[in-house]
Amino acid sequence: MSSVIEIKVPDVGNVPEIDIVEVLIKPGDVVAVEQTLAVMETDKATMDLPSSAAGTIKTVHIKPGDKVSEGTLIATLEAGEAVVAAPAEPAPAATPAPVEPTPAPVAEAPKVESAQPAAAPAAPVAVSSEGFKAHATPSVRLFARELGVDLSKIQTGSGRKGRILQDDVKNFVKQVMASGGSTGGAGIPSIPAVDFTQFGEIEEKPLSKIKRLTGQNLTRVWLNLPLVTYHDEVAIDAMEDFRKSVNAGLAKDAVKVTGLIFIMKALVAAMQKYPSFNSSLSPDGEKLIFKHYFHIGIAVDTPNGLVVPVIRDVDKKGIFQLSNELAEKSELARTGKLKPADMQGGCMTISSLGGIGGTAFTPIVNAPEVAILGVTRSKMQPVWNGSAFEPKLMLPLDITYDHRVIDGAEGARFMEALKSYLGDIRRLLL
Repeated sequence: MSSVIEIKVPDVGNVPEIDIVEVLIKPGDVVAVEQTLAVMETDKATMDLPSSAAGTIKTVHIKPGDKVSEGTLIATLEAGEAVVAAPAEPAPAATPAPVEPTPAPVAEAPKVESAQPAAAPAAPVAVSSEGFKAHATPSVRLFARELGVDLSKIQTGSGRKGRILQDDVKNFVKQVMASGGSTGGAGIPSIPAVDFTQFGEIEEKPLSKIKRLTGQNLTRVWLNLPLVTYHDEVAIDAMEDFRKSVNAGLAKDAVKVTGLIFIMKALVAAMQKYPSFNSSLSPDGEKLIFKHYFHIGIAVDTPNGLVVPVIRDVDKKGIFQLSNELAEKSELARTGKLKPADMQGGCMTISSLGGIGGTAFTPIVNAPEVAILGVTRSKMQPVWNGSAFEPKLMLPLDITYDHRVIDGAEGARFMEALKSYLGDIRRLLL
């Protein structure tokens, strides 16, 4: 006895719209349970859409380019006898919105005062070539010059008596970016097109949606967040000795504990001591939202770029549980099986290049988080102990933070706390 079954989009987390990039079925195809019917793509990842039943496809209700959401009808099939599941091709992993990365590092944003400058009664007034007077304080004029904004193009400011504020400059830049380029030479000038064929043979490949959206996210962070990066290093000889002794007692097939697990635990301890690092700024910039949970995003390298799975409740889990969970999430990332929910809710992100190299870099904050920790490769260095040089295993650390929320002194204190935990992991028990 056969029956008609509707296959719909399952729960994919808090994602309103998902693009269908590939449809792998057609009417008449025989499919098995868990066989991939289509490939979906969000701004952070690609994922397979599996069949919830076995049978013969009667009707396909989607096509490439369609936008779907939870509950959207994908196909109807006529259920028959059980079909042996066919192996599904893993969907390629995709590049996230984080870290560095983003992964192409961007020049550091100009440092400006986070508070709105007070309106000065004797502030200079600029007159444009068109005769329009732009009312703004000197700090706002400096901010506009650094972004290449002609204040005469901002007709009315939101400040008292029409004075132009920093938010007015930012909003103008956003409008220019949204319109696809500069307007008559104002705002941020576009990069001129170059005919590269005049220099030699070229090949063009379309940029994936994920990379396009990643670029937009990075630009949004660059325009909205005044970013500061603080660099330091810590001796981790004791931590490494302990890690090696722990791994020596594990079974051969057990998941090994990596240094990243201790960095996660130390980071959470520092966030508990300095709650501003576990917060987000409200969209209107008027409130700071403090989080009472500790979810850490980990940038994972995959053949198709970086993705950032989130490890939840790091403060409540031991090093072995975290090691197993990180290994599972990393494998899902490399095979493109992460769901949107797996990459949401992070409080702070760690971007580690230790397995590749480097001595320092400037990771980009994964907004709405307010900070991101960068880690590069540790190396032995001579360190002066007061009477002689002694070899120490030094780990470089780089923390980038939103200067509107965290000032330089707090950023330095946070790094000192993080170093104290990594330098002597027994402090995590206090």
